[in-house]
Amino acid sequence: MITLYTYNTPNGRKISVALEEMGLPYTVHVINITKGEQFNSDFLAIAPNNRIPAIVDTDGPDGQPISVFESGAILLYLAEKTGRFLPSDPRGRVATYEWLMWQMGGFGPMPGQVHHFLGQPEGPARDYGLERYGKETSRLYGVMNRRLISRDFLATDGEPSIADFAVIGWAWRHERHGVDLANYPAVGAWYVRMMARPAVARGFEVKLS
Repeated sequence: MITLYTYNTPNGRKISVALEEMGLPYTVHVINITKGEQFNSDFLAIAPNNRIPAIVDTDGPDGQPISVFESGAILLYLAEKTGRFLPSDPRGRVATYEWLMWQMGGFGPMPGQVHHFLGQPEGPARDYGLERYGKETSRLYGVMNRRLISRDFLATDGEPSIADFAVIGWAWRHERHGVDLANYPAVGAWYVRMMARPAVARGFEVKLS
């Protein structure tokens, strides 16, 4: 059994989607980050960076429990555990690594800054932040749009990979990013395909807060 320590955020949703797609049994332990629960010592023991999500798998390597923190590491762990959504062929595997790292390094931190500055008081600092990070977020949507023009999924053909699960967690918040998917039609079509998958829908429906 896997315990998912998380909250209702894009990074949290990546893992609930992946767990549903992989058909792994899990329970949710909500870490209310609005109340500072991520700084509790018991959570620190499994997530040294005090960030959600994290998991504990009682059936880890050699049948022994293991804890994993950082959403990208969790996705890789789950893919290797199940043998699913991470291609075995080297080219597909490299492409999955590339787009997973693209999300972790850009399509997450940049729209996350948009989220932050949207919550700031009106004024020059807010305007500067939204201009800077909003422009970069739009650029990243453009990168993804070009990638998806001639393919159904980011890294592989035929079915999504863990890279798609990583990205859908953030694309789910496109309206909050100030992004109209009509301006990125290939992304919009991918988004519809992903959200129409029953397991993805369950991953977004499960209560995380």
